[in-house]
Parts: sequence; C-alpha cells; structure tokens
Amino acid sequence: MSRARARWPTSRQSCGRSMISTRVRAPRSERCAPSAVIAECGQRGTERNRFRAALVLVGAARCQQAGGSVAIRDKVGVIAMAEEQLGFDIPEEGERKPKRSSRAEPKASGKGDAQGTPEENAGPRKLQDDEIFDFITGDKVVKLTPTEEVRQRIARVLVHQYGIDPQDMEADFPIPVVNQKTGRKSRKRASIAIFEHGKEHELQYVRRIVITKPRPNDSRTVSKIRTFARAKEQVDEVADLMHAAGPQCHYGMWTDDKDLYFIRRNPERFEDEYLPMVNWPRGDATEFDVRGNISSLGFMRRADETMLRFAFRRCHDYIHGNEGLPKDAAFWQFLYVLFAKLYDEEQVREHGRDTRFYVDSSDLRLLAKDDAGSPAVADRVRQLFAEVKEAYADQRQFTEYDQLTLNDAALTFITGELSSYTLHGTSLDAVGAAYQELVGDNLRGDRGQYFTPNVVTRFMVEMLDPQLDETVLDPCCGTGGFLRETLLHVLHREWLPDFGRGLSVHEKARLETAHRPDLARYAQDRVFGMDFDPFLTRATSFGVMMLTDVKGNTFQVDSLQFPRMGKKMPGYEPAMKRANRILPGQVDVLFTNPPFGTDIPVTGPVLDLFREDESGVEKDRSIAYSWGRNKDGSLRRGKPALSVPPERLFVQKCVEWVKPGGRIGIVLPNGILSNPGPDDEAVRQYILDECWVMASVELPVEPFVVGAGVNILTTLLFLRKKTDREKYEERLHGPADYPVFMAVAEKVGFDRRGNVLWVRDPRGEYVWHEYWEDDEIVVKDVIVPRRIKRRKKIWDNDLLDRRDRPDYHDRPNVLDEYAKFLKDYGHELPWEKGAEA
Repeated sequence: MSRARARWPTSRQSCGRSMISTRVRAPRSERCAPSAVIAECGQRGTERNRFRAALVLVGAARCQQAGGSVAIRDKVGVIAMAEEQLGFDIPEEGERKPKRSSRAEPKASGKGDAQGTPEENAGPRKLQDDEIFDFITGDKVVKLTPTEEVRQRIARVLVHQYGIDPQDMEADFPIPVVNQKTGRKSRKRASIAIFEHGKEHELQYVRRIVITKPRPNDSRTVSKIRTFARAKEQVDEVADLMHAAGPQCHYGMWTDDKDLYFIRRNPERFEDEYLPMVNWPRGDATEFDVRGNISSLGFMRRADETMLRFAFRRCHDYIHGNEGLPKDAAFWQFLYVLFAKLYDEEQVREHGRDTRFYVDSSDLRLLAKDDAGSPAVADRVRQLFAEVKEAYADQRQFTEYDQLTLNDAALTFITGELSSYTLHGTSLDAVGAAYQELVGDNLRGDRGQYFTPNVVTRFMVEMLDPQLDETVLDPCCGTGGFLRETLLHVLHREWLPDFGRGLSVHEKARLETAHRPDLARYAQDRVFGMDFDPFLTRATSFGVMMLTDVKGNTFQVDSLQFPRMGKKMPGYEPAMKRANRILPGQVDVLFTNPPFGTDIPVTGPVLDLFREDESGVEKDRSIAYSWGRNKDGSLRRGKPALSVPPERLFVQKCVEWVKPGGRIGIVLPNGILSNPGPDDEAVRQYILDECWVMASVELPVEPFVVGAGVNILTTLLFLRKKTDREKYEERLHGPADYPVFMAVAEKVGFDRRGNVLWVRDPRGEYVWHEYWEDDEIVVKDVIVPRRIKRRKKIWDNDLLDRRDRPDYHDRPNVLDEYAKFLKDYGHELPWEKGAEA
C-alpha cells in the first residue's frame, strides 16, 4: 500500500487526516497483452503477423513502464525483448507452424486409468477464447458454440440435480435410424446419451436421451412459451430418437435454453407411445405410481440453481407472454402460486398432509392436447392460495385485492414446472439468486431508485460483518437485497463450516434445513427493512419468507420522516411496535442504497426534521441548509434550504439512526465525495465530524449499467459513528489523524454488456484452475459421494466475498486487502484505541 492524498477536498480542519490507498489490481505490466489487442492486430495480417504485432505492443508497453522509450517501428529489438520476457518463440519468415489436428482427443473409457503418450500425459494445451473443457469428460477440449453452451449447462444439471454419473454419459452419441418412408438408413446423434449405470456405452444400454439446441435469438420483448401442444416438432424429434434407440430407452429431454420438454415411453402399450412429463426422476430410478406423479419417488429433488432460475423464468414468461399480463402483474401472479407451493410443502412437512401441489399424467395430457389445462390442478392451487392468505392474515401480508386470476392452463403449466422441486430443501443461495433475478427484472423502481447489484450487496455485508446480537436495518430496502444477503451471510458464518466451502450439495442442504429455525428467529428479531413503495416492501417480505418461512420486518414508511411524521402510512404502526429496535439511535448496522438525483429533491416540512429535534431546538449539525464560503475558503452555513437531494439527507438520517459505535455501509454517487462545491463539502464535513471513516471503495460504472441500466459512478462508504467520549476527546485535542482504507475496484466480474469477465494471463489467455469437485450420485436410492477433478476459469471480480472466493484464489481482492490493512494499521484506529482503554 502507498500513502496517498485523500480524495475529499475538505476544510483545513480535516486536511491532516491521512489515507491508505490501494488499487486492487495486478500491476499494469502484468496485464498489457489483452486478447482484444491480439484480435485487433489479427485484422491486419496472418497468424504470424498477429503474433508478432501483439508482441511488439507488449514489448513496447513493458519497456515504457521500465522508463525507456521505444518506437514501434524498431521491431527487431522490441521483439527480442518480448521473446526474452514472455518466453515466446516467434515463427520466422518462411517457417511453417505445425497444423493443429481438428480431430477430438480420444475419450477415456472410464474403466481404470487411461494410458497415453508422454505428450498426452503432459497436461491439456492452452485453450482459445472460444474453447472450454468438456464437463462430461473433464479433459476433452470443445469449441463453445451456442449449441455446446446449452449442452454443457445441461450436463452439469444432470450431475448436480439428477445425480447421474458423468461416466454414464456420452456427448454426440450416434444412433442408427431408418426413414419410415424410404427405408434409407442413416445416423443421428443424441446431444447427450445416458446409459445404464456401470454399463458399456453401447446402444443396448441407452436409457435416456437429451437433445439440446442453441438458444433462439429472439429480440422481441414479449415471447410466448411453447407448451407440449405447440411443440409437436420438438417432441417428435426426441421421440423418434428414443424409438430408434430401442424399447430400453425410457426417457427423453429436449431444450434450447428457453423451452424444455420431458417425455417418457409408456410401458403399458405394445406400440410406441410417448407421454409428457413434468420432470425426470433422479439417478437410475424408474418407478412411478399409477398417476405417474414424480413426487411419489423417494423425495422431491433439490433444485439446481440453473434449473431453478430456468423454471422461475419460464413460469413468469408464460404468464407475461401467453396470458398477456404486464411484467409486474405477471410477477405478482407467479408469486401467489409460489407461496401456494411453499405452503403446501410446509403442510406436508409439518403436518403430514398429502401434497396438493402436483400434476399427474392425465393432467399433462390435457395440457399437451389443447392447452386447456386441468381444472382439478387449478382448483387445488386456488384453494392453497386461499389458505395462504388466511394463514398470514395476522401478518397483514395479503389484502382482499390479492386475487389469483390465472386460468386453468397457466396454473397447470406453473404447477408442472415447480411440483418436482422442494424449495424448502433447496440451497438457500439458489432460492435467493433465482428470486433476486426475477424480482430485479420486473420491479424496477423510479424516483431515482437504482437497485443494488448482488455482487455489491454481498461485498458490503461481508465488509461490516453483522453479528447475531446486532440489529440490522435498510431504510431504503427496495427489493430486499441487503436483507437477504445479511441472512445468507449469517447462515454461512454461524452454521456452515468455512462458509459452506467444500461441503457437498447434500451436506450443505442438510445443514441449512437444520438451522432454518435459527435463521428465522434471527430474521424476526434482528433484521428490518423500510421503503416508501408498497410493492417493493411486499417483494422484500416475500424474499425473506422464501429463506426463513417467516415474514420478517419490512414496513411501508417514508424513512426520511420516520418516526416523527408519516403516521398515516400503512407500515407506521407495525414499525412502532418494534421501536425498541429501530428508533433513531438504536440500530447496530445499517446498509442502504438511497435514491439519487437532483430531479427528485426533498422539499417542504420534512426538511425541518433535519434542522430541529423533537423539542423544536435547532440541531448542532445539519445538512438541510444552503452553504457558502467565507473569504478564507471555510464553509459558511446560510439560510434553511428549500430543497435538498435525497442522498444528502439520507447521509444525515443514517448517522442519526445508528447507535454510538454503530456501523454504516452506504452507496453514494461520487459527486458527494469529490465535487468542490460547498453543498457537497458540507456533507463530507458532516461525515467527518460525526463518524470515523472505516473504508471507501470506488466502483466502476459496470455494476449499475448492467444491474440498473444507468451510467453512474458510485462509491461504497463504510462509517462508524463516534461515541460521545470520542467527540469529547477530539474537542480537547483536535481532530484525530488516523489511517483510512481506500480502494478502487476496477473489475466486478462482468463488462458493460453483462458478459462475464475471466482472469487472463500476460499473454491474454484464460487462467484455468484445477480443483476437486464433490458430487453425489444417487444409485438405487443410495447417495454415493464422488470426487471429480475439474478445471474452470477464474472469475475476474475484485469484490469476491468468502462464499464466492474459492480456496485457490490468490489474486488481489478488496476484502483481502482490507484484512491486511486491519492487521497492519488496526492499532492506530481511534475506535480500537478506545476499546483498549
């Protein structure tokens, strides 16, 4: 770390405060050969020239960093230097590079160790940008085409959700087919063929077939989901392949990452008949009851995060596209059905009732025949939702206006998508991620509301690390990102060893289920949220309920007026019942991302709340004034302001809300921390007078461009409110001089278009990590643990938290740098000195 001048242009009184600055990236000299440079050079010549041009640029950049000056035209010396530093050999003129074989590497049989030449055993070659290691084999290199991308995703789901052994799978398995009209023989390939467990990869042992297609390029904002009745061509394609594979092939799947169909062979008919299914059974299980209800298998499956997001998205898109409802209305209708599903699981789990949230084979046949849906399924779901409203009547979660208006076809479709999953037993990370993606796309706020991206909320929660005995509040909770991440953070820290890293899917889900009551008690007693928007507060409440089975504490109030005004708002009275936790001066940890913008100023009597206390006495310090400068440049408070941007008022409100020693994590626009005007400097001075600055982390533009569609630069500011004794000490001895952690996060895991960023080496190639992955294969209802060696790219994200950061991660990271800062400078921090005293 290097000493650096503070970015805040404050008054003379605070200019002496020292800052510790760090840029959490590798040195520039380590990152000067991006693939974009090579690609650009490639437009001007052959592969040899592209190779040479890239090295010229790299060599020149490194020489300039070393203090030299090199002209690009001096290629000989630069290339020699690049060869020496990077260890490259450039093909000379006339020298031909050996061609890379286009044939796929031979696949190991899976029986024993594969034998190979020394060259083959030396390890995999460097991958190109459009190549990955095949998930099924673990070592075969495949080109990442749109079709392959879907296949790789499905292969992972087959292992993690269905418990199918990768050694029982084969990609592009050829199946002989005969044209029924011409009698001509040919071969078609199954995208993934699944064989009987432990058997050879031969046609007679094929038990399941998967067909994957590339995701369609549909630019329409509204598109319909094809049901079985509208997907005859797709269903026939997989059925024909199952017929060609033989009667021992029981199940088929067709997907293009938007539509998804499951079918099964009817064993009761002599001739081939293929019936629609809601889902596949796990592992090699083939038993069904008379209804063909997959829920009657040993247990409903824990949903894989990919498939749960997929199911949520398909349900919402069906309501939006097929039923014609607006996106926000479609979201609420889907949420009503989702809570009927959660309630049904609770009744089965806690009271031993038979499940009512299911679709049997006869219901699916109705949907596949004419899209009419099943009246029986729809009636059961409507009855469940009526019971949900009654069960939560004391929590005022639903009103008489909450009506489930979907028709029979929509309710049958959604029930079929969700019935085979157990949301209670699914990883809370998966449930939270699926819900956050759905709510974020459909409840975009106005009035300057830019919802905080998940990567930012997780980072901020880990920075402040709320404890079990601390009250947490988000006064601008929006869709509840900070509250959900607080719950997940506490769950992982308190009840999962090493934040859940290294645990198998089964063991992690078991621990989460066992400690769900503990998490519910914490949510009910310590976690609070407020928002002005009634729809957002309800969305937050539902999100908390999905994680804990309790509504939690989310109130519809105007946070700037609470508790002195706004008594007519619906959430005022419920909030006052918890006044011992959330009144000003009572909160331990506060997270928030307040609304920004001068186009939504706060005016009127509410400003008086920031200038006067409850007795009408003028406050010693307040932001709600007009500010100017004296001749010496110091700040001068003017008349009471007639309008103030909300983000400035929220700074004061948050400071007043936390107790002395309480911690604040707030997202602020960079202007407040850098603009030279007196109004912004007054905010900075207020912060320095009332709080210790723990850390300041500047973000790039990408998080809010991708997450909220706005081009805004922000900083994450972490504060600790001063105690009365600490203020007294400063009045006696002058402002304290203490180190402050400051960092610039240059990468947050994705670019402006939302494309995921991966770590690259100095040559611009992906950096891959080898690791052991713990999988669980269910064979004959027995869970068999299995370790598989995998390779994967490293996410280029400076804000990785402990849940996302794997053991092998050794790159610069803001949280790691902050831990080092505390270790090196913690003894100099004023609040630590006070604790020692």
